Amino acid sequence: MSEITIHPSAIVDEGAEIGAGSRVWHFAHICAGAKIGQGVSLGQGVFVGNRVVIGDRCKVQNNVSIYDNVTLEEGVFCGPSMVFTNVYNPRALIERKSEYRDTRVKKGATLGANCTIVCGVTIGAYAFIGAGAVITRDVPDFALMTGVPARQTGWMSAYGEKLDLPLSGEGDVSCPHTGADYALRDGVLTMASA
Repeated sequence: MSEITIHPSAIVDEGAEIGAGSRVWHFAHICAGAKIGQGVSLGQGVFVGNRVVIGDRCKVQNNVSIYDNVTLEEGVFCGPSMVFTNVYNPRALIERKSEYRDTRVKKGATLGANCTIVCGVTIGAYAFIGAGAVITRDVPDFALMTGVPARQTGWMSAYGEKLDLPLSGEGDVSCPHTGADYALRDGVLTMASA
């Protein structure tokens, strides 16, 4: 894999781990304790805190701050200006650094532009968070979430296409692009084959 690319205007604190083939663009700041995988793209103005883990092949678009206690698994997409938090009830006059809540975004999930992820939640694998949505609770694998506060409005394939399935109950469908089969049982969607 190719070398790491770091724009001259970016700040990468000593101790930060950045995998091969990753790119750090203009005015980004990567803190010393950050662990960033291979083939990651960090756009203009991105901030990555000390206690952050970013998996391989993630794409973090411009103006995203990834604060302490956030973990992104492999292949997560963070849209422009989306927001993570790490304290549930912040106050400027009360220090709550000991109250940071863990946030995990599982493999292949998409976090749309300007969405907000309130701390302490888990976003399921290949879930799709619509632009501007506000996530306040855990999100199932493959769920399409929209609105404020966000509600599930559908299911998405790993490829990123909306699947013709009910929100609950049972159903089977194949992705028209990949042929992967999906099975909905008791409100849980799984990918049966690829």
